[in-house]
Amino acid sequence: MDLVTLTVFRAVAHAQGVTRAADALGRAPSNVTTRIQQLEAELGTQLFHRQHKRMLLSQEGRLFLDYAERILNLADEARQRLDPTQPSGTLRIGAMESTIASRLSGPLAQFSRDWPDVTLELTSAPSRALLDALAAYRIDCAFAAFASDAALAETEFDAVPVYREALVLLVPPGHPPAATLDDLQLYTLAAFAPGCTYREIAQDRLAAAARAQGRVLKLQEVPSYHAMYGCTAAGACLSVMPRSVADLVRHQGAVQEVALGEVVTYLLRRPGGRTPALEAFRQCLRPEAGAFSV
Repeated sequence: MDLVTLTVFRAVAHAQGVTRAADALGRAPSNVTTRIQQLEAELGTQLFHRQHKRMLLSQEGRLFLDYAERILNLADEARQRLDPTQPSGTLRIGAMESTIASRLSGPLAQFSRDWPDVTLELTSAPSRALLDALAAYRIDCAFAAFASDAALAETEFDAVPVYREALVLLVPPGHPPAATLDDLQLYTLAAFAPGCTYREIAQDRLAAAARAQGRVLKLQEVPSYHAMYGCTAAGACLSVMPRSVADLVRHQGAVQEVALGEVVTYLLRRPGGRTPALEAFRQCLRPEAGAFSV
């Protein structure tokens, strides 16, 4: 087993087939097939289920892919650390959907212009999943938020504050005027799945407000901020998001806002994980409204 074989395995896993993986790698399909067969023989297990021309990971294959990703990403990080003259290789960035939507388009575009030879990989996920991915070496850095200072203090990563977000609870336009949580008469919250910091903050505060009125908070999981905002504008539920994101989707209709305070977005990396590519990307995070100097 070597890095080339692991690269071939990862390509087949992502492409779900030999032909597309071979095209992506610039290799002959027969070479890719041979590499996979040799790897399965070496490991003594079947990594793929063959279905016509598709190759889907087996349970063992999914487990092995996680290790392969870690090994390949760590090897790439090592090459970059040993050749610090300029950014190279791949930079894997993980970020909350809100940060991608409202903050990162400019920095990502600038980085791509300045360093066209560096491959950018962008992953969107809630904060908890991003921290898990960073710990597992699946990404090189993460833009994430924490529900409390205590949660931030417990993190094992180097954390630099980069953005201040005004977190708001969106209330349907037909709801009686609501200036604070005490004014609410609706206790159904649309939010992402567990692991989202913004959901955690809103859920804790709304649950307490609901209890004070003898009510129970109901949760409705939705896949996107567009869906959240649309549900609230239609009068079906409350939703929570940074005001910077709400400003992007206000064309869907009018809503009321209740301020939930300021939440800081951090750029996190593993201790010792400072590569030239990551440092170059940090330089693209120029101060802007609601941003810290990085």
